[in-house]
Amino acid sequence: MKDYQREFIDFALQNDVLKFGSFTLKSGRVSPYFFNAGLFNSGKTLGAIGRFYAAALVDAGFTYDVLFGPAYKGIPLVCATALALTNEHNQEAPFAFNRKEKKDHGEGGDIVGTPLSGKIVVVDDVITAGTAINESIGIIKANNAQLAGVLVAVDRAEVAPDGSGKSAIQAVQEKNGVPVRAIISMDHIMEYMEEKGTYGDQLALMREYKAQYGIKQ
Repeated sequence: MKDYQREFIDFALQNDVLKFGSFTLKSGRVSPYFFNAGLFNSGKTLGAIGRFYAAALVDAGFTYDVLFGPAYKGIPLVCATALALTNEHNQEAPFAFNRKEKKDHGEGGDIVGTPLSGKIVVVDDVITAGTAINESIGIIKANNAQLAGVLVAVDRAEVAPDGSGKSAIQAVQEKNGVPVRAIISMDHIMEYMEEKGTYGDQLALMREYKAQYGIKQ
């Protein structure tokens, strides 16, 4: 685990974005942890999350022309990431996001910011069923651009409920032939808990959950 990943987990815990307990997911599974990216909702937290996304993007080594943040949650994330890339890494990062409804006056269209052209990296919070990312891929293709990668906050690394034996992230990678990277994965969270040495019961539940639902490497 790299320093920025450890710092990200620290930050998520301090701001109640990452919690341990008992949480029923949309899939019906009862998870021992929950990550709520919607709580990155202030100037302080948005500035921090931008730095973590930027660090992960640089670490991933993506080659891209434009960063794309899908409406709605991806919009502040892509803005914060682009700003952090300039301030922290001296990298210019053109970015764009979409409107949910196409504008029929003024400049028109459904894309705000830099035109989508060349290689595009999608910046979003999570990938669950893959529906949202498929919408983004459709937008990118409609603009004759090329998907180059996807960056999200957390990879839960658990098999999808569809019986495929693959995670949602694995399915997106295989279907589109592009890398999907996350700032942290469930394994990073467990490594963090082991390092701290104070999460005995919670860590045991995490291991049980991974054994039952985790993807097979």
